Amino acid sequence: MIWTEICKFYPDQWLVVEALEAHTTADNQRQLSKLAVIERCDDGSIAMQRYRQLHQQFPSREFYFVHTSREELDIRERQWLGIRRNHADFLQVGEYSFA
Repeated sequence: MIWTEICKFYPDQWLVVEALEAHTTADNQRQLSKLAVIERCDDGSIAMQRYRQLHQQFPSREFYFVHTSREELDIRERQWLGIRRNHADFLQVGEYSFA
């Protein structure tokens, strides 16, 4: 699904979504062209907790927690180098943040 369809089917709700097709533009904007709704949540803190659980369970998948009141998703990619506690032998590049 695309974001506008998700907003139409899930009005004014917190969701955990997965990016199925995405790319980063030259200005570090993350463009999510195809999304899957993973879970509906009662509030933002529950959505964030569920996002963290899913991210920990499936670290290679691209999850986000979002509210459908936003007309557009504004996701920026931040470039950094660092070491994660749970994956100390992997070098992490490219985290995402909402503007």
